[in-house]
Amino acid sequence: AKVLCVLYVSLLGHDVLFQDVDIVWFKDPLTYFHDKSNTAIKDFDIMFQHDGSSQPRYNPLSANSGFYYVRANKKTAYLFTSLLYHGAVVRKSKSHQQVLVQLLNEHSSMFGLKVKVFDKSQTDMFPGGWHFHQDWETMRKIADGKSNAYIFHMSWTENKANKLLFLRQMAEWYVRDTCVDGTMSHVIENYEKVTDGSLIEKCCSTEPIFSCHFRDKPSKVPCPDSPLIDPHKQRLFWK
Repeated sequence: AKVLCVLYVSLLGHDVLFQDVDIVWFKDPLTYFHDKSNTAIKDFDIMFQHDGSSQPRYNPLSANSGFYYVRANKKTAYLFTSLLYHGAVVRKSKSHQQVLVQLLNEHSSMFGLKVKVFDKSQTDMFPGGWHFHQDWETMRKIADGKSNAYIFHMSWTENKANKLLFLRQMAEWYVRDTCVDGTMSHVIENYEKVTDGSLIEKCCSTEPIFSCHFRDKPSKVPCPDSPLIDPHKQRLFWK
């Protein structure tokens, strides 16, 4: 599905911004990609957030497949058609990102696909999990509201449960607890009246739902009474 939704829209002649669901917008990233005066990106066919990982399977580009922008043209159409044909490899490797990165290497070398991966340390527009766990200067700017970031991607995190806790701690979570677990039909059954099948009013908060969980991870405000999640590292986000 992650491949088809990009391929089909691109084949219709539309540029595509793809993102995973664990992403928060601070401001509209499309304004960055649609800015025709932005000479830094105008010649690229596809642009990615940096993954942050130096694992051999993601080298040399280390592109993050959870946030990228695709220009609709023949080169990108061929790229995602090739990715679709590599579905068995994705299934075997259990990594959509690993296969996509290898195809980026191949298509940039053989077919002239122009790929840009935003530098994780020299650009602060698209931070992610690497910054959350490693680059606390960037995270402090986000917590203080002084960041230039367009988005924040809660990648690089072991499981969904921790992603939720980390986003709550950063005051970037807006889904009420009653709608977090279970299926949509189960959630609907808990409410007597849901107009037009919409759960927005029931599930979504207009204000961030904040709670402290770990004092050694980034947070909107200090969490001195919370436990350590990585006690062997012996470092605190707020000093």
